[in-house]
Amino acid sequence: MAVQKINMPAAEFERFALLPENADRLLELIDGEIIEVVSNGKSSAIGVYIGGVWAVFARQNKLGFVTGADGGYKIGRERYIPVCAFVSNKKQAKPSSDAYNAIPPDLVAEVLSPSNTPDEIAAKVDNFLRAGTVIWVVNPDAQRVTVHRPDAPPKTYGINETLDGGSVLPGFTLAVRDIFAE
Repeated sequence: MAVQKINMPAAEFERFALLPENADRLLELIDGEIIEVVSNGKSSAIGVYIGGVWAVFARQNKLGFVTGADGGYKIGRERYIPVCAFVSNKKQAKPSSDAYNAIPPDLVAEVLSPSNTPDEIAAKVDNFLRAGTVIWVVNPDAQRVTVHRPDAPPKTYGINETLDGGSVLPGFTLAVRDIFAE
């Protein structure tokens, strides 16, 4: 849902997003437009599950940390709040205290919800890829996950397939079926 359709510079957006009256809102900057992140229970539950299994794996293997749907990132001129993101210890030893971390994550998940537009998702995918980030686009309705990697064409995984962490989370696997278990 667009809050304002203007061409706002990133620094001005960050000041706006941090105003007290916006404290309870999740705001992204996409192509100069302020977007309020609106989800639903289903998409949120899927995102928490993915972030949770990433976090347990990352912590057990001392690989890095995972942020949830409150953790923002600066990706070029854009400001994003992915449903969950993994940042390796190689990139950053501990989470940033900034509203929008200047270090791009290694891996993010975006769970589609009714408020997402195809253009918005395509822009996020493109920008994350240019930042060197792997992105999982999770489609709850189709029960599929499309993995976009900077060095490979996208690959879609169906309900009977298994995702892996590749070089970002080596040794990690997750059955797509488990993501959509109710």
